[in-house]
This record gives sequence, structure tokens and C-alpha cells, in this order.
Amino acid sequence: MRSKIMSYPAHAKAVATLGLPLVGGHLAQITIGVTDTVMLGWYGVDALAAVTLAASYFFVLFIMGAGFAFAVMPMVATFNAEEDEISIRRVARMGLWLSIAYSIVIMPFIFWSEALFLLMGQEPSVAADGQRYLRIAGFGMFPWLITMVIKSYLSALERTRVVFLIAVLATVFNGLINYALIFGKWGAPEMGLQGAAVASLLTHTVGMIGIVFYASFIFPQHQLFVRFWRADWEMMARVFRLGVPIGFTGLSETGLFAATAVMMGWFGTIPLAAHGIALQCASITFMLHLGISNVATIRAGNAFGRGDRNHLARGAYVVFGMSLVAALLTIIGFLLWPEPLVLVFLQSGEPARDQIVAIGVVLLAMAALFQLVDAAQAIALGLLRGVQDTTVPMYMAAFSYWVIGMPCSYIFGFVLGYEAVGVWMGLVVGLASAAVMLSVRFWSVILGRVGAVSEVN
Repeated sequence: MRSKIMSYPAHAKAVATLGLPLVGGHLAQITIGVTDTVMLGWYGVDALAAVTLAASYFFVLFIMGAGFAFAVMPMVATFNAEEDEISIRRVARMGLWLSIAYSIVIMPFIFWSEALFLLMGQEPSVAADGQRYLRIAGFGMFPWLITMVIKSYLSALERTRVVFLIAVLATVFNGLINYALIFGKWGAPEMGLQGAAVASLLTHTVGMIGIVFYASFIFPQHQLFVRFWRADWEMMARVFRLGVPIGFTGLSETGLFAATAVMMGWFGTIPLAAHGIALQCASITFMLHLGISNVATIRAGNAFGRGDRNHLARGAYVVFGMSLVAALLTIIGFLLWPEPLVLVFLQSGEPARDQIVAIGVVLLAMAALFQLVDAAQAIALGLLRGVQDTTVPMYMAAFSYWVIGMPCSYIFGFVLGYEAVGVWMGLVVGLASAAVMLSVRFWSVILGRVGAVSEVN
């Protein structure tokens, strides 16, 4: 089915209108982790190192489970284009089922994580503190994954502004509770690391309650939670088949970053703390690309549902271009102001302050190197998910990150002796490989099949 061809400026306006709230929502969400890192950095380097390790591990498990939530987005967008409201409800409901089931399955890996950290060669004190954090914060897996499913459902229906507002309110709530419980302010007990964990759990729970109430109010016709206990095995299988490759793709990338955190731990507490700071900065900028990638998924899903090949190709050019501009701006920031960015995470009296800053500044320069390729692979993945192409991208991502990136990190860091910088060099190589392979698949294979490129030139 053909529709009127949108101009590139019209595409850019549509992407910005839908994408800015998504970017803001992702930034607000990541701020929860950044707040933990900043305040625990003020509290002490040992606490910062522990939360860096624990949060990396938790996020690996989370991103694997989030595959079901990300699968909901293109499926709802496609069914929305087809005006199939019954299937919209079925997809969202089974996405929730799968997310809850996943949370139950992985809880033992969260609750008994110290032994795994020790097997990874981490310092005993860091491993013990990491488990203490996760035994509280880990229960946040349930509300966070539920929130992700509802966010994907609402985003696919282009209700992104309230998603952003709820995320912002949750972030403010997290900052206040963090400050109170970590440092013992306003009559609260001083709980340090565990205070940050309690704050994160409460924040995810409050955010989940808010977004569930909103979804139920704004789309009562979908009846998401009416007879919620009734299984829909056929739709569950469809969400599962699409979500598992997405989850493993995310696992491949976040697992690579988590593995670098483990390798940094082999160098000691100070390099691990510096790594945590640089990684948080890079994660913040990545939210820009993730928001644009989500828009790419939604708009590609809509075009896919309508069979609109021109719209798909033109939209792809626009989202790649917008992400490129965002990457160039963040590169400038990392190269011009690295020291102030690192210092935000440290208290003035920290004994290891100068050492952490020295390492962190160099790591931010490496982070600047992978901005372009990280952006490209994120956008390519978003477009491929929109047309429900997830299995081959999963293999490409696994190959890029673990067959190329991981060995390069080890070789550069340990064999060639570049240490922390070498580990991050491996990240750059792995991300670059993924960017090339995924982009080639979209432009040459997917669009080549449908002949869209020649139609829009």
C-alpha cells in the first residue's frame, strides 16, 4: 500500500516529536543509576567500585529480560497500523507474562552473586558489597521489566510524553531517597551502599505503579489487566520468538561492557572506579541514540505494517543522520571537558582523587572514539527490529562483541600492556564491527529485498 511520500524535513520533525520524550525518558531512567554512582562516589571509593560491579551485572540480566519488552514495541506498532486492537492487547499482556516469568527465573543468580564475583577474580570485599547491594536492588527487576513493557506499548502507540514525565518524577524521587538513605539525612538511617539499593527498588516500584495506572486510564478499551491470568499461548510464542533474539543481542553488548568491568577489577579498585565513572558518562550519551533507535523501531514497524517501503527508507536516512549529529556533539563534550565530568562523581577529600581523574580522562577520550560506531549500531538494530528481523542481527552482534571485541580488549589490555586504555580499545573495535555488519544488513539486504533504496533516490 502506497502513501504520500513525506519529505526529509517532515520525517525529521516526526522523529523529533516522538523521539525527544523517549530520549528524555531514557535519560531520566539512566539518571537513577548515575545518582547511585555519584552519591556512592561521594560516600567512598570502595562503595563506588562495588556498585560499578553489581550494577553492571544487574544490567546484563535486565537487558536480557528486556528483550520481551523491546519485542512488544514493533509488534504493537505494526498491529496499530493495521488497526488490530485485540492483537495489541494480546501482545502487551504476554510481554508482561514473559517479563515476570523471567524475573522469577533469574532471582537466584542475583541473590547468590558473591560466589560468581569471586570466580571472576574480584576482590573479596568488593564481591561481598556487590552481593549486599543486589540482594535489595535485585528485586527491582520485577517492576523495572514491567515498566519497560508498558513503556514499549505506550511508545508504539505514540504516547511518549507521559512516559517521559513519569520517568522524570521517578528520578527526582530516587535522588531524594538516595540522599536520605545513603548519608542518613532528614532523620533517615545512614545505610550507605544498601541505602542506594533501597532507593533504587522503591523508585522502580513507584515508576511501575504510575505507568500502569496511566496505561489503564488512557487505553481502557485494551483491558490489559482484565482476566490477566488467562494464558494466550499462541501470542506468547510470537513474542517469545521475537524477544529472545533481541534479549541475546542486548546481552551480547552489555555482557561485553560487564566483562570489561570484571577485567578492570583485576587491575584494582581505582581503575574499576574510574571505569564506572567513564561508563556512566558514555551510558548517558547513549540514551540519545537509544531514544532515536526506539523511534526508528516504531516508525519502521508502522511502515512495515502498511507495506510502505518509501517511508521506511526515507525514515532510515533521517534517523541515521540525527544520531550522527548527536554523536558529534557528545564527542566534543568528552574531548573538551573530560576532567570536570569525572570530578562530578568524586568528593573533594577523596585520597585517590587524582589517580581516578587521570584514568577517567583517558577513558573518556576512548569513549569519544566509539560514539559514532555505537550510534550506528544502535540505529541499525532499531530499524531491523522494526521490520521484525532479529535472529541474524543477534548472531552478528554476538560475533562482533565476543569473537572480535572481547579478545581485543584482553589482548590490548593485558598482552600488549595498555591496561585500562587497552580494554576500552577492544570496546571500540567490537562496536565498530557491529556497526558495519548491522548497517550493511539493513541497507544492502533488507532494503535490497524490497527495492526501497532505488525508489527514494
